Order: sequence, then C-alpha cells, then structure tokens
Amino acid sequence: MSKYRTPLKNARGLGSAKSGTEHFIHQRLTATALVALTLWFLCFVLSLMNADYVTAVAAVAKPWNAMLLVGFLVAMFWHAQLGLQVVLEDYIHNSLLALALQTTVKFVAVIGAIVSIFAVARVALGN
Repeated sequence: MSKYRTPLKNARGLGSAKSGTEHFIHQRLTATALVALTLWFLCFVLSLMNADYVTAVAAVAKPWNAMLLVGFLVAMFWHAQLGLQVVLEDYIHNSLLALALQTTVKFVAVIGAIVSIFAVARVALGN
C-alpha cells in the first residue's frame, strides 16, 4: 500500500514551508548588497593604506563612510547568519543540537553586529 503514496502525501504533516522563499530572498538581497558594499569597502581601505591614525579616524567619521560601513557590517553579519542557518539545517540532524547551534549562531551574529556598529558610532561621533 505504501508504494502508491504520492510525494505530496509523504510531505503532509512535516510542517510549513512558508518561510523558505523569504529566507532565499533575504540571502540574495544581502549577497547583492555585499557585492556593492565590499567594492566600496575595498576602495575605502586601500585609500587609507598609507594613512595615519588621525586620517583614518577622520575618514570613518565622515557621515557617508560611517553609514556605508554600518550597512556593510549589518549585511555581512545578516548574510553570514543566513548562510550558517542553511548549513546547520542541512547537516545537523539532532534537533536539540540544531536548536542550540542555531541559537548560538544568531546570538553571535547579533552581538557581533552590535559591537561593530557601536565601534563605528564611537569613532564617527568621537569618543
């Protein structure tokens, strides 16, 4: 009897698949943002290669540079969290371990983003 089951019948009861598209779109949007922001970041860092500390701080303190740097940091941590979530979902099959690792990844991403943004704000606004 089980050989007559359709794939839809086998999938019923396994939970909702509603957030997959949203996750996919967020991953692609952050990747696209990171392409542009990484190009800006590389140009920014290369322009500061022979600069002294005061010049580098003044460059980060410029409003557009600070905003782009914060955007880069947010996109980077968000994209990393999304990517690691997919890897953990695919390869960790113990539900308790998966939950612990997912929570840890999100916690580290949020803390990393907050600390990084605070550092940029502190430099941009002056100690």
